[in-house]
Amino acid sequence: MTSRVTASAVVLLCGLAACGRSEQPTATTAPAPAPPQDRTPAHGVYVTNETGGDLSVIDAATNTVVATIPLGKRPRGIVASPDGALLYIALSGSPIGGPNVDESKLPPPDRSADGIGVVDVRQRKLLKVLPSGPDPEQVAISPDGKEIYVANEDAAQLSVIDTNDGHLIQTFKIGEEPEGVTVEPGGKRVWTTSEADGAVFVADLAAKKIVKPVKVGPRPRSIAFTPDGASAYVPSENGGTLTKIDVKRLAPVKTIDLGKGMRPMGTRMSVDGKFLYVSTGRSKLAMVLDTSTDTVVATVEAGDRPWGIGVSPDAKTLYTANGPSNDVSVIDIASKMVTKKIPVGHGPWGLTVVEAP
Repeated sequence: MTSRVTASAVVLLCGLAACGRSEQPTATTAPAPAPPQDRTPAHGVYVTNETGGDLSVIDAATNTVVATIPLGKRPRGIVASPDGALLYIALSGSPIGGPNVDESKLPPPDRSADGIGVVDVRQRKLLKVLPSGPDPEQVAISPDGKEIYVANEDAAQLSVIDTNDGHLIQTFKIGEEPEGVTVEPGGKRVWTTSEADGAVFVADLAAKKIVKPVKVGPRPRSIAFTPDGASAYVPSENGGTLTKIDVKRLAPVKTIDLGKGMRPMGTRMSVDGKFLYVSTGRSKLAMVLDTSTDTVVATVEAGDRPWGIGVSPDAKTLYTANGPSNDVSVIDIASKMVTKKIPVGHGPWGLTVVEAP
């Protein structure tokens, strides 16, 4: 990134004696202080650390952590405002469960910790926490940045929140254990996955109703749209598949088998829509799907349980958040190799790549 630091003017003083004047002492003028340097990475990788309760900021130019921002309990889903100036992060006071955990022995949820943290990218600090409804897990944002959409896992609810003052605009009752939430291109409908129901619920914002649930594979975790809004891809963690959906008809058109033992979780579409990038959790892989043929064209062993996934603006680099190993993998797409693993906080979960505002 071009430095925005302006060089201080150099003040040249002519001594009176040297100028042929009387030898009177003259005051020297100190140089004007340089304005503070903008520390915002040209593009940054922002990683929520679920068990650490903070956010790691990675400068993608150096692949190093340049800041850690305290957030609150269980930061998971993360999304940037359209201009890249703010981050919205789901914070939850519900105790961590998951495989092999006896949830009956968990402590009660701390609902005072539930909310959507708002982080200023330039200032690198948490500005405020918006009310969110109970147990927010993932979050999406409208194209104009005026609304955020929250999947409330414990409440089987989709919440719509005003980003200006944080008031609740409306809620939608959806399937049990909602997780992934994404805005359909055009911004008129919001899609939310229901892990328990094995379906995606499509909410029409103007009509204020659920249009219909679309059945997909078991335990769907996220949604990715092609840029033209024609197709959506939904991973089934327990089915090892991707369901391709015709957005206009709201109907599945294809089930893509990713192979035995695959557990697809996070998805990210390339800017041009040619490739879909998929993290596979306990299968340890990052996959690249060619959307013209709906076939996997590359796999890379990314790390331990990759979940959050992102791609660089130039589409040359993938990033995955690897929870058990507390690091982020940097993957060169062309060579299909992990070029670096960056230590971050405890339990990295969500990840987004943001160009400097």
